[in-house]
Amino acid sequence: MSLNLLLASTSTIHGKPYLSYYKEAWTAHFAEGSGPVLFVPYARPGGMSWDDYTAFATQAFEAEGIPMRGIHTYASPHEALVDARGIFIGGGNTFVLLKTLIESGAFAAIDKAVRSGMPYMGSSAGSNVAGLTVGTTNDMPIVYPPQFEAFGWIPFNLNPHYLDPVDGSKHMGETRETRIKEFHEFNSQPVIGLREGSWLDVRGTNIALNGPLTARVFQAGKAPLEVGSGPLSL
Repeated sequence: MSLNLLLASTSTIHGKPYLSYYKEAWTAHFAEGSGPVLFVPYARPGGMSWDDYTAFATQAFEAEGIPMRGIHTYASPHEALVDARGIFIGGGNTFVLLKTLIESGAFAAIDKAVRSGMPYMGSSAGSNVAGLTVGTTNDMPIVYPPQFEAFGWIPFNLNPHYLDPVDGSKHMGETRETRIKEFHEFNSQPVIGLREGSWLDVRGTNIALNGPLTARVFQAGKAPLEVGSGPLSL
């Protein structure tokens, strides 16, 4: 696969504008080409409409001189990809996203394009679907997709928005680490906990962690590891 991916934990970190914390990375990522970046609004954060979500993302891209158009405004996903210089799938509900990708025919079309080298960027739910399955998303399963298997471009699952336990907290619910441990009772693939402000840069089979924070790596039957910025190997 000729992969060219940016996979971010989130689109926005506290106190900063949308997509601003890694703007240098994504503007360079989508600098080449004459067509628009194809925005996929299917995850619908907060239940917002596809048009409203696309308009919100488009404002950030066009401010940097990069044209954008929603995938839903084309007659078909295949037609949209002929026109595109790259793809951005934004955050929201991962189950809604995966269900809509599959039922619209966009899943197969996007998979083929990305495996052939088209630049791709995901944030949150859009990063989740780059992994092997969506089984480590934080989202509620408010709809039932035909499958949990995702694109499988990277050889592990992601847990965007990864949170560490808070010292002194009286919260009695499960931590993220506990939930991922539960996942590993039934699944063998590694899971990368991406903290806010972190993203993965994938070029072919080379994967690097970027951003100011470490990531937490979970492997079945092993103690979790902290990894810093730089090449990532599992």
